[in-house]
Amino acid sequence: MQTATHLDREHCVRAVQSKDARFDGWFFTAVLTTRIYCRPSCPVVPPKPENMTFYPSAAACQQAGFRACKRCRPDTSPGSPEWNQRADLVARAMRLIADGVVDREGVPGLADRLGYSTRQVERQLLAELGAGPLALARAQRAQTARLLIETTPLPMTEIAFAAGFASVRTFNDTVREVFALSPSELRARAPKSGTGTPGVLSLRLPFRAPLNPSNLFGHLAATAVPGVEEWLPHCPNGVGGTPTGAYRRTLRLPYGHGIVSLTPRPDHIACRLTLSDLRDLPVAISRCRRMLDLDADPVAVDDRLRTDPLLAPLVDKAPGRRVPRTVDEAEFAVRAVLGQQVSTAAARTHAARLVTAHGKPLDDPEGGLTHLFPSPEALAAVDPETLAMPRTRRTTFTTLVRELAEGTLHLGIESDWAEARARLLALPGFGPWTVDVIAMRALGDPDAFLPTDLGIRRAAGELGLPSTPAALTARAEAWRPWRAYAVQYLWATDGHPINFLPV
Repeated sequence: MQTATHLDREHCVRAVQSKDARFDGWFFTAVLTTRIYCRPSCPVVPPKPENMTFYPSAAACQQAGFRACKRCRPDTSPGSPEWNQRADLVARAMRLIADGVVDREGVPGLADRLGYSTRQVERQLLAELGAGPLALARAQRAQTARLLIETTPLPMTEIAFAAGFASVRTFNDTVREVFALSPSELRARAPKSGTGTPGVLSLRLPFRAPLNPSNLFGHLAATAVPGVEEWLPHCPNGVGGTPTGAYRRTLRLPYGHGIVSLTPRPDHIACRLTLSDLRDLPVAISRCRRMLDLDADPVAVDDRLRTDPLLAPLVDKAPGRRVPRTVDEAEFAVRAVLGQQVSTAAARTHAARLVTAHGKPLDDPEGGLTHLFPSPEALAAVDPETLAMPRTRRTTFTTLVRELAEGTLHLGIESDWAEARARLLALPGFGPWTVDVIAMRALGDPDAFLPTDLGIRRAAGELGLPSTPAALTARAEAWRPWRAYAVQYLWATDGHPINFLPV
């Protein structure tokens, strides 16, 4: 498949005719005769090729006057894998737009974060996606509005402002234009889901199959910090090999805080969100999708790794491994330092002490979550002498949180990966292992690699791969640009405890 910049018409037509769900989110099919746009896997009879035209984004379809299909609901497609596997201007801008920056700070705020002029950002987005930042943010607001209309009993006025619209009139006009239905008609068409729990939103997070939930949720469960994260086993409705449990955690969000519960299902992730401010809904969804790596293209990843005959059996045995990421880059960097040269259990203990002493308390009626993870500003005020760790690591910790609190170190979704790596390596106590763990889990670099990791070297030796860091790095050149996914397969081979769910 070509990049979103140059859609290959022949490939697009074949994907639509075969209803290939792998390409959902990569591009959208607009039908000239009906003025409707669809995802490639739309279940209706495909239109004639001469009646198809293709767009790289839903926003571009909407700008061209097409309405969303009521059958396949293209606004609920997984996101394009492009934005999480690239670190250029367009990819970083798309991650920020998904995180709600345009709604909160406007296009000038988006440009400031990226370090470019407003005109440059608009020009590049328009060239690659067929829509500028305002149109892309508008499409996201429409999707958020639809979610709230269909999954909550909230009055339409509240939904309009929670979704980011400046007025009820704009909200009504946008919903009608995008979905060819009024807000009240959308609600009437939505399936009834029972009374539910007041204040709780129940959503389905789509992904591209295959997905290996044991790898993904096992990692998050085994490293969970008490009070901030938990794994609740034996959640009902597990199917087949899908884990029957829920990963839950607290979320620090732009307008408030939240609690999310994520349960793997065979064809989606069930998501329950409790938010102190509904304006945080699109941000919370975006961060959860990013943490679970749901926008990845596992077929492309696994096909590349299968080219190595020693990795191929691992991929064939349990395909669809994802890279567990994070909802808070600064939090993960702090936890990476706490985990230097200690066991997973010890790292959790260190983090739990910080949470109890310096995290913001909150209530959790449905479980055992008690705090938000402390902010860099709160941790920068901690007396170093109270930290139960060696003096050198104490220096590493205090330097990191000070730079994060002062804004001299940025680890957000807009970060340039190479620049962030260089800044981290310049800090005391940051070696290649810590930097690449942060690059893999926090920055989202799909090619981050850990050749010095003991588990990776041990697994490599068992498989017959080179086990010295230099030789293993040379062998891994063939795995680019997906070496972070190779790490997940190698950890599983080593019997790494983070790959298995607790009973």
